[in-house]
Amino acid sequence: MKRSGSAAGAGLIGQSLKMENIRRLIGKAAQSRLPVLLLGESGTGKEVVARAIYDASPRGAFVPIDCGSLVGTLMESELFGHTRGSFSGASENKKGLVELADGGTAFFDEIGDLPLEMQVKLLRLIQEKEFRAVGSLQWRKVDLRIIAATHRDLKRAVDEQRFRQDLYFRLNVIVIRVPPLRDRKEDIPELVDYFLEAAGWSGGVNPETMAALLEYDWPGNVRELKNCCERMVATNSGGTLLPADLPSSLQTARAGAQLHALSEIVEGSYLPVFHVSPQLPVVSIKENERVTICNALAASGGDRGKAARVLGIGRTTLYRKMKSYGIF
Repeated sequence: MKRSGSAAGAGLIGQSLKMENIRRLIGKAAQSRLPVLLLGESGTGKEVVARAIYDASPRGAFVPIDCGSLVGTLMESELFGHTRGSFSGASENKKGLVELADGGTAFFDEIGDLPLEMQVKLLRLIQEKEFRAVGSLQWRKVDLRIIAATHRDLKRAVDEQRFRQDLYFRLNVIVIRVPPLRDRKEDIPELVDYFLEAAGWSGGVNPETMAALLEYDWPGNVRELKNCCERMVATNSGGTLLPADLPSSLQTARAGAQLHALSEIVEGSYLPVFHVSPQLPVVSIKENERVTICNALAASGGDRGKAARVLGIGRTTLYRKMKSYGIF
C-alpha cells in the first residue's frame, strides 16, 4: 500500500488534499514546542495526529491524558501526583501524568471536558511551566509540550463560561482541524484496504460493497469505518466481501438511498415517479429491498435491464435478488 510522508507511518492514511494539508501542518507543528490545539469530530483521528507530531520530533515520552476520565477528588492527584499522607489512602509519594511527560509531550484529549477548577491549574502549567503535587508546598518545574484535542466548540464554551478564555487563548496557538471522513471520501478505498489488511483479510471487495462504503456519510468517522471493516472480516464466510456483509446501519442507509433515487426520477421521463412517504412504517431491511425492487420493475414496465440501472446494481445481482425474494 502506498504511503506518503513520515506521518503515514503513524496511521494518517489518504492522498486527498485535506490529508496532504494535515501532514504539512504536522511538520510545521513539530518544529516548535508551542501548544497545539486539534479540533475535529469524534473518531476523526485527533490522537493519531498528536502522535504524528510527537513522532516527527520525538523527545521524552508521549503521555495521553483523557480529560473525560478525570473525575472526582483524585483528579488533581492523577494529573500532578501527591505526597505521602496528603489524603486518606496516600501511603506513598506518587508521580502524576504531568511529571511522567516531563521532557516529552502531554496530550490532553477532550480538553473541553476538563472542569473549570482544573483549567486554572493547567493554565499555570502552560504559562509558568510548573506544577505542585497534592500535599506538597514545593513547585516543580517541567519542560513539556502541550497538545490538546476536543470535539467541542471551545469558542462557544468560552462564551457560555464553561471554558476559561485565557486558557483558550493559550492553547489556540497552532490549530489543526481534522476533517470528518464525509469530507474526504476519496480516501475511503485506501483506508478500507489498510483496515482489511490489518484485520487479516486477503480476499476481495465486491464493487457494490465499495460503492456502499463510499455513499455512506460515516457519522462515526474513521473509527466507525475501522469497526465496519473488522466486523465484515469477522462475519464473512466467502472469498469476497458482499453488500450482505455490511453492518445493518449501512444496509439500512443503502436501502433508503435506493428508495430516494426512485422518488427523484427526472420529471418527464417515461418512468412514473415514486414518492417516499415521510413516515414509513418500520419494516425489515429485506422487505424494504424487496419493495424497492418491485417498484423499480413496475416503474420500468418490467424491463429488468432498466430496473437494474435505476437501482444502480448489475443485472445479474438483480436476477439473484429477484430469485431470493420470489419475484417473477
